[in-house]
Amino acid sequence: MLVPGKVFAATTGFRVATFEADITIPIGHACMGGGVADAKEVLDPLYAKGFVLLGSGKPIVIVALDWCQCNNDSYDRWRVGLAKAANTSSDRIMLATVHQHDAPICDLTAQKLLDQHGLKGWNCDPVFHEQAVQRTASALAHSLKFARRVTHVGTGQGRIEQLASNRRVVRPDGKITWERGSASGDIYGAPEGEIDPWLKTISFWDGNKPVVAWSCYAIHPMSYYGKGLVSADFPGMARDRRQKDDPNVFQIYFTGCGGDTTAGKYNTGAATNRGVLADRLYQGMVEAWKSTKRQPLRQIDYRVANLFLPARDTGDFSVAAMQTILTNTNAVRWKRITAALGLSWRQRVEEHKPIDVPCVDFNKGETQFAILPAESFVGHQLAAQRLRPKSFVMVAGFGDGAPGYLPTDQCWKDGYADDYCWVKPMTEQPIMDALAEAMGVPSRK
Repeated sequence: MLVPGKVFAATTGFRVATFEADITIPIGHACMGGGVADAKEVLDPLYAKGFVLLGSGKPIVIVALDWCQCNNDSYDRWRVGLAKAANTSSDRIMLATVHQHDAPICDLTAQKLLDQHGLKGWNCDPVFHEQAVQRTASALAHSLKFARRVTHVGTGQGRIEQLASNRRVVRPDGKITWERGSASGDIYGAPEGEIDPWLKTISFWDGNKPVVAWSCYAIHPMSYYGKGLVSADFPGMARDRRQKDDPNVFQIYFTGCGGDTTAGKYNTGAATNRGVLADRLYQGMVEAWKSTKRQPLRQIDYRVANLFLPARDTGDFSVAAMQTILTNTNAVRWKRITAALGLSWRQRVEEHKPIDVPCVDFNKGETQFAILPAESFVGHQLAAQRLRPKSFVMVAGFGDGAPGYLPTDQCWKDGYADDYCWVKPMTEQPIMDALAEAMGVPSRK
């Protein structure tokens, strides 16, 4: 059952304070939660980049982390820490990870379970985790001294060619497979499949002077990964390039609902291709900026819907099976880690603790920005746009990462199966109900 969302009224006189902090993992830290090689070298730093929006009741914080995922109490700790620094409540922290894979997955409860078996640091380092939270909170608090006036909101979008492709591939024999990975190359010459080709950008302006812009595109953000070379990958490159275009406009990048979209059709994993993919993303950012139209910022509303997702509990997803795998010293590292991640999620479900689905609404629905949890599939993003066809709707994925992959019902029907998913199949209805509530759409029942 859907719990009524929280609605916060708006006032006038808006300001924004931008902040960033270096949250690069140290050498030796687990990358992708321990699923690939640990950090051996830092190719480029990982950042937390965000802003505080003032003048709409309690402050709203919007922030993207160059991490793979924050799950359960890791996600909660980030929001509590930033809320304290911003003097607001944690449900007004809109946080998502960009989801680069040569970066951490942090689940503090899962790490505690691993610690009980002597597996210290297999998923994450809680000490470093807290340092990253505190460093970012400090940067946020400092930024409040330099908040700038905001009078207008801008929206624009740019179509990107030859970048995203769907994992779903139909083989020549007609069989549906999900074998298109981030660096799989062009399999069977299959078409791109279901994607959202548009990169969207929302911006704040002080008169005719842009202050901050945040962009979003639905794609797994990896060119190559897994060898311990820490990097913000091609989204980090594109974002940095945009930042250099105009240092006065603070640039933030979010990953859309890209659970099932990758660069695979256009990427073989060659290191040289990282720059090619970055350029295509960058060009989309440029086109979105060129097409940006401004409107006076008259009103800001903020809504949060509570999303309850059921636990997957068959086969290796039962509590008993996950506990057995966790304690099995002969099981491979990733298998034991994912068992701990699954048990962490199960604990949350048994506590009947929902995931927040937040949405910030500008000018009574004209422009909306929402965040869905985990590896939500692109179909959810496209469906969100259909909920408000006359509005500019931007939806990021990779909020609380605890559920793992969140396929659409059709993907389950087409045979999707993956072990990195801790929710039961066919959960599209509660996800869309939560989105509709957060976006202020009349009841769909």
